[in-house]
Amino acid sequence: MCNLAEPKVLIVDDNRALAENLGEILEDSGYVVQLAASCEAALASEAFTVALVDVRLPDGDGAKLATKLKERWPQTEVILLTGFATLESAMAAVRAGAWAYLIKPCSTDDLLLAVRQAVRQVISQEEKRQLARRAQVAEKLAAVGTLAAGLSHEIKNPLNAASLQLTVLERRLRRLPEKNLASLLEPLALVQQEIQRLSSVVEEFLAFARPRDFIPMPVDLSNVVTTVARLFAAQAEKAGLRVETQLTPVRPIAGDAGLLQQAVMNLVLNAIQATPAGGWVRIEVAERAGDVVLMVEDSGSGLSPEARAHLFEPFFTTKELGSGLGLPQVHAVVEQHGGSIAVQDGHAGGACFVVKLPARAAA
Repeated sequence: MCNLAEPKVLIVDDNRALAENLGEILEDSGYVVQLAASCEAALASEAFTVALVDVRLPDGDGAKLATKLKERWPQTEVILLTGFATLESAMAAVRAGAWAYLIKPCSTDDLLLAVRQAVRQVISQEEKRQLARRAQVAEKLAAVGTLAAGLSHEIKNPLNAASLQLTVLERRLRRLPEKNLASLLEPLALVQQEIQRLSSVVEEFLAFARPRDFIPMPVDLSNVVTTVARLFAAQAEKAGLRVETQLTPVRPIAGDAGLLQQAVMNLVLNAIQATPAGGWVRIEVAERAGDVVLMVEDSGSGLSPEARAHLFEPFFTTKELGSGLGLPQVHAVVEQHGGSIAVQDGHAGGACFVVKLPARAAA
């Protein structure tokens, strides 16, 4: 799906002069335009918001192409164009799921009205999908809150008891002769490591389910990023990665430094885990249009559209051992600060998380 802030119109017509004229009209009205002269070229095009498709094309039928475009990009709309309007072609347009059916040559007003209405329909459907996803997230959050009530007693306390007993056992083992000590301590260390991992998951779960009180104070996000980069320096080096920072002077934001640091740490940790050896993770802070913008980009393989649609839902994860709470926790912190978070393609093909937080007005 392309950026709805800059709607893109695909014009599919083998009449080059007409296509360019339509494109010029649409570009003057603020649309991004791409041209295709055939069915093959249209199916190989980039994502679009609305397609204007001629009914008669040199390598196929426009109505059938409209169906294929809708199958490939279901979150779009198609407007069919024809210079030979018939009842059959109108019925074919309906069967193809076309948003509108225009007869060439159509007036500029009719063209712009049809495109504008089609774009509104796409935006409306996207808003409905967003609301549905938010409702789903809210249901999962309610489930998290219910589970959290008994989690500390039922899981955390037994884990602490087990960890304590393992520590006592380790001390007793170390009093034994050195001969067989290594073979005994190795499995013990593995058990301790797994208990620590489970304890970390529980702590993450509780932190997400029971967020601490938010008391906003002036925070310099660049300082937060500098701290996070220093904390992950050793881990990145061990993984064969570079952690780069690009920080420009920005105004402070009204926030909680601890919560923001945890959010940035989650984003950077995800980036490190998604990047193979020899790659890099870049953290950038800048100020744009009154917002302090944080970008965490990696040179990994990126995210699939399916993964992007569920990234901020509790318990969704693409990792074998992930809890699925890291990014939802980041999302919650960002919303708590009155900001927004989105993911887009990075310049190197990896993922780029973009966080926008309102800058604090000078006193």
